[in-house]
Amino acid sequence: METNGPNHHSRENRPSTGSNNVNRGQSTEEEVFVNQAQMTWHEVRRQWAGDRSQKSKRIAREPIMSWTTTYEDLLCSTERFQQPIPLAEMVDFLVDTWHEEGLYD
Repeated sequence: METNGPNHHSRENRPSTGSNNVNRGQSTEEEVFVNQAQMTWHEVRRQWAGDRSQKSKRIAREPIMSWTTTYEDLLCSTERFQQPIPLAEMVDFLVDTWHEEGLYD
């Protein structure tokens, strides 16, 4: 069945935004989806983690543990460390030790 006139049921000229206001001339811009949940998540994360741009850059410092310290030195010693060892330094030490012993691939 052919029709020569305009088809009122055709979607070719209709916007896919679902807005009826476009055809009435009230708005010429497309509606933009705003993910409120994502915006809230980022705001809460920023509050929890802090604003990293405000934090000062950490200055590289000498390691607390001597480079000659062995795994056995740590296990056999009952003495406390002179100062707390940063987690990153301890992880590096353990990973290096495990690599040497073939325990970490």
